[in-house]
Amino acid sequence: MTSLPERGESPVPPLDSLRQDSAVTVLAAAAVASSSAGSDRKEDSGSRQPKASILSGVFSPPFAIFEGQQQGSSSPACDARSTKSSSGSYGLSRILRRFVGSGSMWRLLGCGRVLTSSDVWFLGKCYKVSPEEEESGDSESDSGHAAFLEDFSSRIWITYRKGFDAISDSKLTSDVNWGCMVRSSQMLVAQALIFHHLGRSWRKPPEKPYNPDYIGVLHLFGDSEACAFSIHNLLQAGRNYGLAAGSWLGPYAMCRAWQTLIRTNREQADAVDGKENFPMALYVVSGDEDGERGGAPVVCIDVAAQLCSDFNKGPSTWSPILLLVPLVLGLDKINPRYIPLLKETFMFPQSLGILGGKPGTSTYIAGVQDDRALYLDPHEVQMTVDIALDNLEADTSSYHCSVVRALALEQIDPSLAIGFYCRDKDDFDDFCSRASELAEKANGAPLFTVVQSIEPSKQMYKQDDGLGCSGSSMANDDDLDGSGEAEEWQIL
Repeated sequence: MTSLPERGESPVPPLDSLRQDSAVTVLAAAAVASSSAGSDRKEDSGSRQPKASILSGVFSPPFAIFEGQQQGSSSPACDARSTKSSSGSYGLSRILRRFVGSGSMWRLLGCGRVLTSSDVWFLGKCYKVSPEEEESGDSESDSGHAAFLEDFSSRIWITYRKGFDAISDSKLTSDVNWGCMVRSSQMLVAQALIFHHLGRSWRKPPEKPYNPDYIGVLHLFGDSEACAFSIHNLLQAGRNYGLAAGSWLGPYAMCRAWQTLIRTNREQADAVDGKENFPMALYVVSGDEDGERGGAPVVCIDVAAQLCSDFNKGPSTWSPILLLVPLVLGLDKINPRYIPLLKETFMFPQSLGILGGKPGTSTYIAGVQDDRALYLDPHEVQMTVDIALDNLEADTSSYHCSVVRALALEQIDPSLAIGFYCRDKDDFDDFCSRASELAEKANGAPLFTVVQSIEPSKQMYKQDDGLGCSGSSMANDDDLDGSGEAEEWQIL
């Protein structure tokens, strides 16, 4: 796995490089051998080699193993169970699934599992991984280790690319060593679109043709100006916030770039054919102007309602909404008092994870276990691919990853952004309720707060652009704080 030298990580190579048929053959043979040994084989405790920086869930995605399943269900595991009586491959699938969830899998790979018996919270869903599951090989559960890896492997993974057309007037045809924040933000927004179009329970199917909505989401993030949410267009939209090809940027500026890009995209859609690439309102939440710089952001319910109404172009209507909450939770390192609060946000059903990582090295944090963040790493360098809208047989393997990495929460950069997706009014109300309860647990230092409305005298929530600029108004992108320069805390 290619990563930046300063990481000091030594990930175990995934089996993605193997041919799928070979991988299935090897795993099947090993699974049968393991099954025949049964309880007579005892695990050598010395073979476990936990690594603090990597969760060794490293193998071809579960959906690649279960090739014999039929498409048509949101879960390949459910497909396997539903075709038990008619599919001759069900027995092999069952053996493989058991083997994937067993300690034998990890011994075969020559690496130790570092999952503890604690719950894994991954984008609002809880997975229970217990020692009993590993010893018994019972991985049929929808909330066990194999189910977690299936979920993880289905998330959209966006990385460094090389070989694309030069960005704007630069000569850069790759974003290696500088584009990780852009890629991490693309991953977060991509999950929001997948949840919107296909639902949280969607898993990448083992067979083609793929769902048009899935292909459509990948197309939006292609590496060319023709793709709505490409790195080219994001840099263009964020130029007033310091975004430029070849330079690194912070999460606050990245959130504002998304705000500008989506507004521009919406204006162009209205002028052309009315077709909307971003089917939800966007609310970038910032702090109270009476507080300190970087103070706790305030989610205003009335502002969210107005944004949804503007999106739908009609009064008293609600729409899906994406909330981006930029935060600064310390100076050189994150204040420990915020770590339990950050962990709890992953328990929200609306969770889209965190845009953040180590200082100067952005990742997409999508889950937690104990005091570790589980993340998708954008630092893999891949060739540019073109996913055409009408190509339902496209090779999408470069947009999925089975390597789960772990990072101590205390090591993440204090400057980050949290994402939430609310499908409707009830979902938003549930989010507000959970957020208010979380703020009450914060002992005076919440991540963010929720209010019904704000004082009319405050200019924090002017909606001149109809996109949710909960900070200074976006009516003048060139003057960010009244002086023509971005505030220092905003670009940490």
